[in-house]
Order: sequence, then structure tokens, then C-alpha cells
Amino acid sequence: MELAIETKNLKKHFGDIHAVDGIDLQVPKGTLFGFLGPNGAGKTTTISMLSTILPPTSGEATILGNDIRKDANKIKEIIGVCPQEIVLYERLSARENINLIAKMHGLKKADYKEKTDDLLGRMNLLDRADSLVKTYSGGMKRRVNVLMAVIHDPEIVVFDEPTAGLDPQSRRVVWDFIRDFQKKNATIILTTHNMEEADDLSDELIIIDYGKIIAQGTPKELKGKLGKGDVIEFKVKEQVNRDIVIERLKKLDFVKWVKSVGKRRIILNGLDGLRRINEIIDAVEVKMLDISIRNNTLEDVFIDLTGRRLRD
Repeated sequence: MELAIETKNLKKHFGDIHAVDGIDLQVPKGTLFGFLGPNGAGKTTTISMLSTILPPTSGEATILGNDIRKDANKIKEIIGVCPQEIVLYERLSARENINLIAKMHGLKKADYKEKTDDLLGRMNLLDRADSLVKTYSGGMKRRVNVLMAVIHDPEIVVFDEPTAGLDPQSRRVVWDFIRDFQKKNATIILTTHNMEEADDLSDELIIIDYGKIIAQGTPKELKGKLGKGDVIEFKVKEQVNRDIVIERLKKLDFVKWVKSVGKRRIILNGLDGLRRINEIIDAVEVKMLDISIRNNTLEDVFIDLTGRRLRD
């Protein structure tokens, strides 16, 4: 297996804050690899080190065999980064922003002129290609940032929260674009706190929390660890003792696990839970509010590992 990225005990400390606290990672070449975790988990700090923007405090990392400390210039040639924060030249058009990045990578006009139009068309931006980006909406700007990261056909592309703030339609356009780009055998790193995005796009992913990897596998493998069954979530009134409710639920032979989430929510996994919802209601013995029933999600994996939601 040829590795695109490998890290060994990679760390980044800011004073007493251990933003990245010993990441061991192997990313196979040609995969779409997800970094899933809440804001502040260490995702952006990790990719900032991998893209040579930040020096590590300790540990090792290589990008296609190039050391992030010794071979920074080479890495910058073979990697593309779409940052979490929108970075554009407001007084240039979308086309000019993309072409500027192409020139910075040494591409000739004949090589990027037609390609720029193709990229803009795939992002539904061609009709506004020559408008100044200061006139664009936030979603349009983010789509231009995605294109700037790939104009030079990098072997590895990092998309850091690429759909943050996008409406559902624009999000789908970006998702389709990322999938199509991977077909070129590029290696893609996707950081997100959107569980649907991580589940839908990732070949494999890691879940990061407080600078550490707490789980790794394919989305199917990670969700499979919770077992088969329905996930049932509900709220109780503030005065209800949730510990008592949880103990009652644990006595049901078809309930695999029960968690308390936040101040008033309880979440459980039950085999054939939908059909046996009346037994759950009887066992709880108090009024259940906002009941929802669904299949396992990656957020349920995170809840199982940490006892809280991705967004908490």
C-alpha cells in the first residue's frame, strides 16, 4: 500500500494547550480521507502542519515521502489547500483569482485558460466569472476558493470545512465536484464537523477530539460498532431524574446502550426499537418529548465515545 500521508506522534502545542496531541496516521494514496470532529478538536491545526503552514512541536510527518520540515517547498508544489476561512482578492474577478494561483504554480496560459472555464462551469459560476468577487455571496466565494485549490492538479488536496455556510443546493454541487476530482486518483483530505458530509464522501475517516484520534475506519465500520438496531432519542422534562429513566431502559433486553446527552435528552439503541416503542414508553414511566427514531449515524458514534454531540 502506497501512502500519501504518514504521521508519527505528531504534536502541536500552544503554551499549555495541546491542540494536536500525538496523531499517528496513514492515508493511502488515492483515497478520500475524512477528519471528523467538533470545532476546536485539532483538525485545522493538523492539516496546517501537513501543508507546512505550521511547524510541529514534535513528531514526524511525510507527504508522498517528503518530510514536512525538510521538504516544505516540494510539498507546496504537490498539495492544494482550500482553507476554512475564505481567502480571495476582492478586487479581482473569479477568473482572475483562479488564474493568479495558476501563474503562481508556474502554469502557462495555454494550460489553464480552458481549464479555468471548465472549473467555473462545474461550480455554476461561469456566468459570473468576470464579476469582481466582492460582489459575490459568501457561498459563491467559497466555491471559488475550492477551485483555486485544484487549478494546478495537485496530487493531494485538503478541503478544510469546504461547505461551511453553504445552502443545501450549493453543498451538493461542492460534494459532486470533490467526488469527481477524486476520480483523477488524487488523495483528498476532508475536514468537517458535518456528519452527513463525512459519511457521504469519506472512503475512510478518523474522529478527532481534543487533539487525539478516538476512532478510525470506514463510515460503515464505525457505525457498525454500535450494532444493528434503531436509535431512539427523546427529551424529558427538566425535573425528571434522568439516571432513574436510564436504569429503567437498561433493564429492557432489546436495548443495547443508553446515553444521556445534554441537560434533558436521552438516546438509546434498541434492536427492533421502532416496533417495540410502546415497551420503551412503558419502561420510561414519564412523558417523552420530541421523540425521533433513525438508523445509526456517525454522530451516534461520537456520542458513544464521548457522551456529547459533535456540536456541543
